[in-house]
Amino acid sequence: MPKSPVTVSIENNIALVTLNKAEKRNALDIPMFKALDKVSKELKQNRAIRAVIVNAKGEDFCSGLDIKSVLSNKSSALSLLFKWLPGQANLAQRVSYNWRKIPVPVIMAIHGRCWGGGLQIALGADFRIAHEQASFSVMEGKWGLIPDMAGNLVLREILAKDIALKLTMTAEIISAKQALNYGLITELSDEPLQSAYDLAKQVSERSPDSVAAVKKLFHNNWFKADWVMLAKESYYQIKILLTKNQKIAVKKQLKPEQAPDYTKRNNW
Repeated sequence: MPKSPVTVSIENNIALVTLNKAEKRNALDIPMFKALDKVSKELKQNRAIRAVIVNAKGEDFCSGLDIKSVLSNKSSALSLLFKWLPGQANLAQRVSYNWRKIPVPVIMAIHGRCWGGGLQIALGADFRIAHEQASFSVMEGKWGLIPDMAGNLVLREILAKDIALKLTMTAEIISAKQALNYGLITELSDEPLQSAYDLAKQVSERSPDSVAAVKKLFHNNWFKADWVMLAKESYYQIKILLTKNQKIAVKKQLKPEQAPDYTKRNNW
């Protein structure tokens, strides 16, 4: 039986997603696209998890698209780009965009190469923690293409336009230190996976409903008009005040020895 290109384990309500094609430097082929799409959708429905960490086996996080594999079958390649409606995300975009829709923090633990499609996947996360020896590239320009896996949504949020243009037009390979200076990653770590777990545990100490609300508020309204952000934060606050978890959060502050564990989050 062939091994799964993506594995998932859940411990203490923290989900660990692992890219599992070390022999191919975790290059993206159709089975891996489909597996990531399936896994991210399943995790979104799991109201018990408190955080998601994505890492990879082998020497590299993800070296990009498996060009030979994907282009060997044109119908499969076209399936990556197909969408029913223009405003929807296609399969290639969902492996990045889906992470933004999961109502818990998604943390990428990055080592080695994080190029092309690998960087696009990482950009879908809320946090990117990288080893100092990791490298990054918007590699699509090398193949005469543009990045089209939804990572541009994040580039416009975290990079100055001239830096985004430079990285995308040149397909330059940059170091982790450069990526940190640009704002492409969140932090550097000698042990990215352990640092990701530390962050996941820290966030898990907070109400899962307030965490989910913050993620939705920021991702959906960051560039909206002032009145929209003001309206949404008031609406979410009222919704949070009606949850059991908000009452538990208060008790954890005032009477921690009597406070129960948080319950599963509501639907956000």
